[in-house]
Amino acid sequence: MENKPETIPQEVLNREPYIWMNPGLDSSYVVIPSLDINITDIRAAQARWIRFQPLIARLFPQTVATNGRIDSDLIEISDIPSLFPNAAVESRIFVKTDHDLPITGTIKARGGIYEVLTIAEKLALSTGLISSPEDTLALDSPKAAETFSRFKIIVGSTGNLGFSVGAIARSLGFKAEVHMSKDAKSWKKDRLRRIGVSIVEHPGSYTSAVAAARASAELDQSSFFIDDENSRALFLGYSTAAFDLVRQLKSADIAINADTPANVYLPCGVGGAPGGITFGLKALLGDAVRCYFIEPVNAPCMLVQLASGSDIAIALEDLGLNGETIADGLAVTSASMLVARLMDRLVDGCLTCTDADMVAWVQRLWEQEGLRLEPSAAAPFCGLSQLLAAGSGSNAVHVLWTTGGSHLPDEEFLPLINREPRSVTGDEAVMATT
Repeated sequence: MENKPETIPQEVLNREPYIWMNPGLDSSYVVIPSLDINITDIRAAQARWIRFQPLIARLFPQTVATNGRIDSDLIEISDIPSLFPNAAVESRIFVKTDHDLPITGTIKARGGIYEVLTIAEKLALSTGLISSPEDTLALDSPKAAETFSRFKIIVGSTGNLGFSVGAIARSLGFKAEVHMSKDAKSWKKDRLRRIGVSIVEHPGSYTSAVAAARASAELDQSSFFIDDENSRALFLGYSTAAFDLVRQLKSADIAINADTPANVYLPCGVGGAPGGITFGLKALLGDAVRCYFIEPVNAPCMLVQLASGSDIAIALEDLGLNGETIADGLAVTSASMLVARLMDRLVDGCLTCTDADMVAWVQRLWEQEGLRLEPSAAAPFCGLSQLLAAGSGSNAVHVLWTTGGSHLPDEEFLPLINREPRSVTGDEAVMATT
């Protein structure tokens, strides 16, 4: 497909908050059957998670209470008027608290841990460590650790995916190597080193770190590369979160349908986590769910990729955007093309927000709701605020999906909440459908 950068809104190029409603949106009942990933794949991924729950509970004591299930609470915002004055009186707003997800405190656990488990399962079967996929507890043994120690897991990351991959890889006995930009948060690098992960720092962006990780893996035949930009396994690991949300909404006595749709707001970096979750939700709930990706104004890589209409990867640097943002987990300058191609007719829209707005939401949510969030985890709140201010979404049940924050050190968190607040309304966002 021809590259069409002229279709990228000028406001986005000017770093202005923007609401982009997808003009290519089609019914999920039409789109999903046409793709090479389907509900059968998601159910197979869910079955793998279930098989591994006993092993996860053994490796990570913090998951014993949930029998090894990696999931977060769904909590309801009680004082809606003070947080979202533009919301309808009857609105219900929930937070899917993946910032407090077991093991890593980040949504990336859903993909990173899943892919490492997939690698371990296939390796164990091929080497005779286990004779059946059901024999997962045998992977926690001296023999398994000795086998896995001959192999290395390599990944490029801004921090959270690297920690998710490193935590499970090291627990099983794999070597682990994470490639990161020098600009990535020091505390995220330090926690990786503490669990025995090798850190390779690069002077360039996240995208260049991923490229370097890929090159490193190609030179090492005993390594497995986890490709944040192109991994189906990561994508499927994220997609199974849809089962968790649907179950929790039912427990809250909420039936999602055409009359009561669900609006889901997802922070977006390279796109794997929000794309996978969107795919899972659309597969389970069809057109009754509407999904929105939220990105920083200086790193709107998925909005740019989708709005361009191009099948060729677009680098933000070529458009005068450098990807620098306080939301380090979203500081990505090129979107995953795997995800962009899957989402071009499925995602309902993309919204951008300023660093100041994300920080203001971090402050407000701590003060009023006791939520300890990274700026990237506050991005969904910016998105909902913008849509409500634009007069959209009043009839929906809203779900704000957080990621990152519960493990944030005080020396990182306290300066955030002590900053001078600037904006939390999102009223300045421009809304468009093309």
